[in-house]
Amino acid sequence: MQPEYFMRLALEEAQKGDAPYGAVIVKNQEVVAVAHNTVNRDSDPSAHAEINVIRSLTAKLKSPSLVGYTIYTTGEPCPMCATACVWAGISEIVYGASIQDLVSVNQSQILISCEEVITQSFRNIKITGGILKHECLALFN
Repeated sequence: MQPEYFMRLALEEAQKGDAPYGAVIVKNQEVVAVAHNTVNRDSDPSAHAEINVIRSLTAKLKSPSLVGYTIYTTGEPCPMCATACVWAGISEIVYGASIQDLVSVNQSQILISCEEVITQSFRNIKITGGILKHECLALFN
């Protein structure tokens, strides 16, 4: 399946959250977990879609390791979420709108790219951005 298929699932999931961010984790072309932003619902500033989907899957697997998994997310992972991907061992990050794109539509962001975080880490995580970028940005209109 194409990356656009999984990003469309993340877009659907994003519409369920407090803020329009959705995440999907895939292994061997199969969706294994989905989540959305629940910061307000949970009164938890760390409850971003990426954190929620990583927590959900690692709990299900009873393992902190997600080596061999790909995460699809509507927005480029913030430094916290990118770091969580490092600690979990995610093998690939695919995102729609970049942090710069999100700033352009007045979304609060920390201006450190996902790639900068990964470059400074001990992991080699493949990063692909811009998948369905316009659809992801449309969530904020």
